Amino acid sequence: MDPLGAPSQFVDVDTLLGWSDAYEAKQLDCHRSPVEKAQVDVRSPFPYRKDINEKIILWKGHVALLNCTAIVNTSNETLTDKNPVSESIFMHAGPDLKDELQKLKGCRTGEAKLTKGFNLAARFIIHTVGPKYKSRYRTAAESSLYSCYRNVLQLAKEQAMCSVGFCVINTLKRCYPLEDATHIALRTVRRFLEVHGETLEKVVFAVSELEEATYQKLLPLYFPRSLEEEVQSLPYLPADIGNAEGEPVVPERQIRITEKPGVPDDASDEEGLEADLSFIGSHAFARMEGDIDKQRRLILQGQLSEAALQKQHQRNYNRWLCQARAEDLSDIASLKALYQTGVDNCGRTVMVVVGRNIPVTLIDMEKALLYFIHVMDHIAVKEYVLVYFHTLTNGYNQLDSNFLKKLYDVVDPKYKRNLKALYFVHPTFRSKVSAWFFTTFTVSGLKDKIHYVESLQQLFTAIPPEQIDLPPFVLEYDARENGPYYSSYPPSPDL
Repeated sequence: MDPLGAPSQFVDVDTLLGWSDAYEAKQLDCHRSPVEKAQVDVRSPFPYRKDINEKIILWKGHVALLNCTAIVNTSNETLTDKNPVSESIFMHAGPDLKDELQKLKGCRTGEAKLTKGFNLAARFIIHTVGPKYKSRYRTAAESSLYSCYRNVLQLAKEQAMCSVGFCVINTLKRCYPLEDATHIALRTVRRFLEVHGETLEKVVFAVSELEEATYQKLLPLYFPRSLEEEVQSLPYLPADIGNAEGEPVVPERQIRITEKPGVPDDASDEEGLEADLSFIGSHAFARMEGDIDKQRRLILQGQLSEAALQKQHQRNYNRWLCQARAEDLSDIASLKALYQTGVDNCGRTVMVVVGRNIPVTLIDMEKALLYFIHVMDHIAVKEYVLVYFHTLTNGYNQLDSNFLKKLYDVVDPKYKRNLKALYFVHPTFRSKVSAWFFTTFTVSGLKDKIHYVESLQQLFTAIPPEQIDLPPFVLEYDARENGPYYSSYPPSPDL
């Protein structure tokens, strides 16, 4: 304890500069005002959220000195590891901590266990064990490190803690690459706060001087402090951003288990053991289908099962997605041919495609396909609509049917399932005929979703004018052909 009258060495988290505060101070120093609204064509899967940013603090110092509800200690399986974080915590907590830890009887990798803080300013210490990193077991290490952060946060939620101070859980002794580990730490905390943000007031990342630069670089990717910073950070997100909780995902290893594997849902329980045994050998566990070359050969022969085809398709899409996130697509983005705008009358995301802005004969169409996947992957997880402006397009802008077929074949099933409407604005007779042939004989599943829209007035019965960013030439063309539009219109039965 500090001598009577001496200034405390502990640091109150309420006095620390927040993540958003640091950004605003930097803006003022540069004589710039924070961007209130940026022209956002593509939203990040980690969008700007002021309420979440206000909970985040990046602080250079020892986690043991933080005066918050709980701090995190990183250790080994016997909770006796000697690393700078643990030694600092033991020194400030006093000898009672060691006695308490002996009662826990160790901690497995990825778990989190709780003790009192003793002489610390923090009321509790949450102990966790980070994984040992080997490149050949990278997936297992990623999953374990995610579990460390997630279990710490879950424990904090269950104990109704107000604030948590995180050390950097991956230690140098365990060889985990700092940047890779930081991605997992930040996205796991971000996803948790998106769902359970009301349970925590402050999350502090306590870092050393060596670690601070990496956190400063990566924090804007997961906690952008303005729409401008969100857009600037988007190209630097890694290919793997985890699932809805931030957990690393390996699609090839996902297994779906039913109550009775291999037995149809409508099978009667009264058929007994004999009926159950009849299915042995037909289930994937029994077949152990894993030979990729064999699967490709069966695909060519048309003998592969529907489930295996879907798995092959998912693997192929994931390769496209990884390439899309790694490729420099700024030249395609600059065309402003595909962008996200508002929502329609049903609250569904509206995506706009501007046909006139696609110079088909001049651009790399494979990069255009990659850009479409890059933009649409996180949009298509929920219901959405497409608005295609065919306005003033010509042969220079016409997308080849082979390209459209390839795009339709490559994309994930969620694109097709969650697309609820495609509004074809200002179609010509020729484009209607082409669309009819394409949707009838090539991609029949799209036919019922197309709505031909002759005027903006008709479009606005489905999508409010304030919810869609219209290219100026579209407005001018529509005013010339259909007269000026107004703020309200009678409903149209066509839409």
